[in-house]
Formats: sequence, C-alpha cells, structure tokens
Amino acid sequence: MKKLFYLLAILLVFSSCSEYQKALKSEDIATKFKLGTELFEAGKWSKANKLFAQIVPNYRGKPQAEKLMYMYGRTFYEMKDYITAGYQLNRFENGYPTSEKVQEASFLGAKSYYHLSPVYSKEQHETIEALEKLQLFVNKYPDSEFLPQANALIKELDYKLEKKAFEIAKQYNSIAYFESSDYLAAIKAFDNFLADFPGTSFREQAMFYRLDSAYKLGINSIKSKQEARLNTAMNYYNTFKKFYPNSEFISEANKMNEEMMTAFQQYNTKS
Repeated sequence: MKKLFYLLAILLVFSSCSEYQKALKSEDIATKFKLGTELFEAGKWSKANKLFAQIVPNYRGKPQAEKLMYMYGRTFYEMKDYITAGYQLNRFENGYPTSEKVQEASFLGAKSYYHLSPVYSKEQHETIEALEKLQLFVNKYPDSEFLPQANALIKELDYKLEKKAFEIAKQYNSIAYFESSDYLAAIKAFDNFLADFPGTSFREQAMFYRLDSAYKLGINSIKSKQEARLNTAMNYYNTFKKFYPNSEFISEANKMNEEMMTAFQQYNTKS
C-alpha cells in the first residue's frame, strides 16, 4: 500500500512538472495565466513568477492585468527580491489606485525597503529610504489594517538610526586623547544627537558621555580657557544630576564634579 502511495506521489510530481514545462514553452498566454495563478495560490512563487514574466506585456490594458500585476509584484516579495518587489508593488499602486489590493501592495512595497535596511553599524541610506516609504504609507492610508505593522517597523528603523548616531558620538568620546578638538567634537556630536532624538532611550548615556567629554576638556585645558570650559562641564553635571539622580553613572559623575570644583578653586586662587 505504501509503495502504491509513493508511486502515485511520484507520478503526480512528474505530471505537475510536465504541465509546468509545457506551459513555459506554450504560446497560449491564457494557459500561462491560469497555471501561474494556481502556482501563486499554492505558494510556488518562483514558478509562478517565471510564467507571469512571460505574459505581463500581453495583458497590458486588459481586465486581467490588475490581478496579474498584483501577483507578479507579490512573487518578487515572497522570493525576497526586495529591490524588484519595491519597484513592482509601487508600480501596481500607481497603476491601480482603486484596487482592493492597493493597500496591501503599498505596505509590502514599503516593507521591501525595510528588508533592505542594513545593520546599524553600516551606512543607513536604505534605512532612511525605508522610513520615508513607510511614513508615506501611514500618511496615505491612516485607517489601513496594516497600520500597526507599519508603525512597528518605523519604530524599529528609528531606533536603528538613534543607535547609529549615538555610537558615532560615543566613538568621538572614546578616541579623544587630550586634544581639545577631539573633546569639542564629542560634545558637539552629543548635543546634535540629543537635539535630533529628544525622546531617545539613549538620553541618559548621551548626557553622561557629554559630561565626560566636557569634564576631560575642562580639566586638561590651558589656563586661559579652563574657567569657561569647567563652567560648561559643571552645568552639564547639574543637568545630568537633575534628570538622573539615581543613574548608574551618578557616582562617577559626582567624582568628576568634585575634581572640577577643586580645579576651579585652584584656578581662582592662582588668578
């Protein structure tokens, strides 16, 4: 009985393959459309895509074109060819703005760009583009069933940009070595970061490392610039302590402040 079952299964596979190969070689576009649709519905994305690619030009302007172009674009997405998927699904959205599939196509098109976004440590051009596409979708379809997913993706991409900017600023702090220009660059980077991402989850760390950079700059400055720089650093300390009195960094911040006050007093005594 098992042998009969396997034999039937093998025959079915060969029959299916034979039908597919015949359709590929056939000049009958209706046959390709019908089998391509069946393969699409069965999740056979690559095979469906090959059939659709052969007949897309023949269906332009015809009633079936809307369904065909949706399926064609979707197969690229399911095949993880996100560059082509983004293009084809955007093309579908523009070509069929009243289609019942337009919101899904628009969302998957935008999500295609999300899939192209690299890890935070790399250049983030694709991330910015994905955010623009997703935000455009949200603005265009505020009542869409895909809105929660779109917002979640936007939040994830925003975090990636935040982390990228924070790590760049932190690197300035890490590589600075008794050079005022290095510390000034670090302070400026953290100032920009805090301005660009006011609600960031890295705010506490950014404010601490900004203080750290300003402290090192003030302590190691030449006498003519030390007073102003120590004042700036102590202001950063007061701001940090005000917002994060129970921070894991508060002990280290307090030590910095004590050193700065001592240096400030010594400066005034010598003056």
